[in-house]
Amino acid sequence: MNRHHKADTMGSEHRGVDSHVVRVYVDGCCEPVNPGGIATYGFVVYVGSKKVYEENGVIGVGALSDDVSNNVAEYIALINALKYILDSRFRNKEIIIFSDSQLVVRQIKGRYRVRAPRLVVLHQKAMELLSRIRNCRVEWIPREMNEEADRLSKRAYIDFIRNNEELVRRYYAKYLISRDEIELLKAYGIDVEYWMSKIEARRLLRKLKREKFRAHKSRS
Repeated sequence: MNRHHKADTMGSEHRGVDSHVVRVYVDGCCEPVNPGGIATYGFVVYVGSKKVYEENGVIGVGALSDDVSNNVAEYIALINALKYILDSRFRNKEIIIFSDSQLVVRQIKGRYRVRAPRLVVLHQKAMELLSRIRNCRVEWIPREMNEEADRLSKRAYIDFIRNNEELVRRYYAKYLISRDEIELLKAYGIDVEYWMSKIEARRLLRKLKREKFRAHKSRS
């Protein structure tokens, strides 16, 4: 399964960057469970300070017997970005691809071995594509610096759920946020949709409780 959303965009600005460098931000996710969830990807391309392209899509669904995981999604995000570059007018420019997956970046740089059979194939494909681009490197960035690509991959995930609600409820209901957790988040003033994973919901609740505790402690 491979559904894409593509759009040329020419509005966003990044200040203080080299106007000759092409920067590509890639991200993948596998929700609401990893492995075996709904795997999606997203990437966004900047030339200098101008956003010129974005893309996202669904990679596969574990419930439909697709072999998917978060690492698979991260690799396919990179591969699809490389395919775009090779087909674009930017292939001869200096290109930096940013990913928040330490595993993928370190495997691409040869610092980690690639052991999982599914990743071996994807790693080989990524390296083959990289070898065809004259000046391209892959670098790690923290997750908070990769929010745009993250939003694109999450958008593909949400769109899939909205279009396949029956399938999602049948196979993934136990991994999704509970009604009690929805109500707890509402008590913090946060409205969420049913498609949020239990893991994400509990991570958010822990963060909110810590913030509440720190705020209470600072007042006492």
